[in-house]
Amino acid sequence: MRITMRDRGKNRKPLQKGRNLSIEAIQTIQALKRAPKFSDKQQQVIHSKFTRLLKFDMMAILRELLRQDHSLLALMVFAEIQKEHWYKPEVSLYAEIILVLARNSLYDKVDMIFVELKSEKGRLEGKTEGFNALLENLMSYNMTGLAMDCFELMKEIDCEPDRSTFKLLVAHLESKGETGLSEGIKQEARKYYGDSLDFLDEQEDTVTAKLHSSIESADCRFGYV
Repeated sequence: MRITMRDRGKNRKPLQKGRNLSIEAIQTIQALKRAPKFSDKQQQVIHSKFTRLLKFDMMAILRELLRQDHSLLALMVFAEIQKEHWYKPEVSLYAEIILVLARNSLYDKVDMIFVELKSEKGRLEGKTEGFNALLENLMSYNMTGLAMDCFELMKEIDCEPDRSTFKLLVAHLESKGETGLSEGIKQEARKYYGDSLDFLDEQEDTVTAKLHSSIESADCRFGYV
């Protein structure tokens, strides 16, 4: 899909006017939700209302739609944001989107968004925290293959994994009986920490419990307003 640049200066929660949503943003969200799904009307709202907004409002709308689990609307809005001249891909934002898609069992869309993320690798910043969030979200929904791909992507863009990265991966892989993959991750960890891998055993129960409970606590991550 070719993206052109525009240069311009199951938890249905109610909209809340506050520091994250302007009146214009609220009106745009309401218009998008009222329009029939996958209709020309939705596209009209995008072009007549959403594309006229400033960056702050665009991002606030995206996060509000994610908060309300309007996954497909969020993807529509995200596609428009990617056309903006100021847009820069961030792994942490992809992590938020993937979490909501997975929570709504839209795994085909997760695959699509992850492929898109990989295509952006030349523009991604190597922020370990964002990758750790993405890894945790993928593993929370048992997407081991994509989690391993995520780890490879980290290395491809020279994003250095930290102890949390290795703890998350080893805890998840061992909980799934993937001992071969787990040993491979430990070998990677030795490249950074030598033979001192005691930290992998530290708080192992805490890391595993966090992975198991992250689905139940996912809603808490989206209390933006």
